[in-house]
Amino acid sequence: MSEDTMSDFEVVDRVLTARRSCRGFLPDEVSRDVTERLLSAAQHTASWCNTQPWQVHIVSGEAKEALSKAAVENVLATLGQPAPSDFPFPAAYTGVYDVRRKEVGWQLYEAVGVVRGDRDGSAMQMLRNFEFFGAPHIAIITTAADLGVYGAIDCGLYVNSFMLAAEAWGLGTCAQAAMGQVAPAIREQLALPDDRLVVCGIAFGHPDPDHPTAQFTSTRAAITDAVTFVD
Repeated sequence: MSEDTMSDFEVVDRVLTARRSCRGFLPDEVSRDVTERLLSAAQHTASWCNTQPWQVHIVSGEAKEALSKAAVENVLATLGQPAPSDFPFPAAYTGVYDVRRKEVGWQLYEAVGVVRGDRDGSAMQMLRNFEFFGAPHIAIITTAADLGVYGAIDCGLYVNSFMLAAEAWGLGTCAQAAMGQVAPAIREQLALPDDRLVVCGIAFGHPDPDHPTAQFTSTRAAITDAVTFVD
């Protein structure tokens, strides 16, 4: 391996390792020029048959506030009911997936001072999803309905590309599957046609290094827990 190749790998490895879900942002907006550079980089994401199924709405300012208000109203109106998402939410979390989910959930709650049994506190933290954690921008990602789950998979690759580009620029991001929970509100606010399905959102902006949630990082499984070599 050449020195140049190793240097490239080290950069990618460092960005992948440094990226985290940011849940505390400064109010300063990201410039349009920088946002377009991130989008341009993410546009090189691989997709099945080069379909590039993602469409991205970058929502900021008053439009973001209106979307947040509609999203909060939508989630409060549907509490206790199946999420009106365009893609089915997980039927259940079992085994190690449940363990990992609970671990990161309690890391977050402890960071913001929510103790076990504090239903009001946990409810308020849940609603922060629909306030985009205070980010100045939310990217809403949609896919073509005809492409089904594989369009959504391609969008997932795009989301990761965008977040890594943002990390390399020194910005914070948080991928938000919770946006699927308020797909009707998003569809109305953004005037989405019926053939576009809401995959998720990406809150992004300048990270607040002093925010309580910046003080923890979620764990990662060892490759031995995720990979099987077949020779």
